[in-house]
Amino acid sequence: MAKLPSVFDTLRLPVIGSPMFIVSNPKLVIEQCKAGIVGSMPALNARPAELLEDWLAEITETLADYNAKNPDKPAAPFAINQIVHRSNIRLEHDMALIEKYKVPIVITSLGAREDINQAAHSYGGVVMHDVINNRFANKAIEKGADGLVAVAAGAGGHAGDKSPFALIQEIREWFDGPLALSGSIANGRAILAAQAMGADFAYIGSPFIATTEANAADDYKQAIVDGTSDDIVYSDFFTGVKGNYLAPSIKAAGLDPNNLPEGDISSMNFGASAEKEAEQAKAWRDIWGCGQGIAAVKDVVSVAEMVARLQREYQEAKARLDSIAF
Repeated sequence: MAKLPSVFDTLRLPVIGSPMFIVSNPKLVIEQCKAGIVGSMPALNARPAELLEDWLAEITETLADYNAKNPDKPAAPFAINQIVHRSNIRLEHDMALIEKYKVPIVITSLGAREDINQAAHSYGGVVMHDVINNRFANKAIEKGADGLVAVAAGAGGHAGDKSPFALIQEIREWFDGPLALSGSIANGRAILAAQAMGADFAYIGSPFIATTEANAADDYKQAIVDGTSDDIVYSDFFTGVKGNYLAPSIKAAGLDPNNLPEGDISSMNFGASAEKEAEQAKAWRDIWGCGQGIAAVKDVVSVAEMVARLQREYQEAKARLDSIAF
């Protein structure tokens, strides 16, 4: 297998915190990086668009100061997620800031574009593209992405329907570069399992909603703590792209989670006018994205505590595996 890019050298746990719309903010990203995992957020979380520069400056300056004070335990790199779909009218504006601040990792979604990959490569950035099947994976690498995020069944928010075993197997038949796995990963055992299947990293989102640093309503965080996989609904109604959501939030919005109509991605307008953004953001505040692995989340804790639990469980799983005689 190919050597991973050096940007990942400072990880203390093979985890990428997934970018979550509205929920991820600079505070969450910074604490994830300090804890030794990749912290990330969508560029579109910065509203208005001008706020993105302030956030990038805050993240880069805070992590640089942390690294200067902790040379023996440097922070992991951070990532910014870009929606590459043609509806994102902010894409060029946000990419210009990503280049200016030399964001170490760019995670692209909903399309793959050579010019975006080249822009990141121009300053030494690494591009990870999220995919839900092997065909999209091939296209992403052909267009210059460095790595892939395999979004399997059970992932929070926009998600595929493939078994992680099938998806990782198909991708690893031809691709030996950086590969993360997303889908129901919420404890250390699952992180190790992702590596055993052939992934380099676990891609974890939903558990971090239930952290003190996350920009989520208290009711949302408590729903993560109280929920199980039975509370997850898979639908394209909200954005036109299939995704997983918490049934209680759908019911609270006056909808029947068992009888949702089909959605249409053309109704979305990423980076739109302030009025349209407010309308769409309200929908995302009211309808809560979530993955199937949340039964592992027992309470709301800090990011540091969450990562410490994952690290402990990961080491215990490795020790248990080493002790098994075949």
